Amino acid sequence: MVTPSSKEVFIQGVTSSGKTFRPSDWAERLAGVMSSFRPGGARPGSHLSYSPWCIPTTMGGVKCVVVHRDLRDHEPMAWDFVMNFARDNDLQLVEACLLPDPPRGQK
Repeated sequence: MVTPSSKEVFIQGVTSSGKTFRPSDWAERLAGVMSSFRPGGARPGSHLSYSPWCIPTTMGGVKCVVVHRDLRDHEPMAWDFVMNFARDNDLQLVEACLLPDPPRGQK
């Protein structure tokens, strides 16, 4: 379950038992499938870049897909697809909430 305050969910390429998920390009494949779900909808050529709502990355040597909550707000079925993919493959989810930048001159 994803809490309402989280802005992003990181789907990690590690199962709940700690095994690395295969195939090794799963994150790129999942993000590629989701490429047409983007602000303003699909446009010609949008399949050639990742959606800003579903981006593959690597964190700490672990393949991940970062899924932004805006996907859920704009395309609930696409959100369900991604979350069901994670659940069906027993992948770990980590929630994140963006913090505002400190005012200029403060850190």
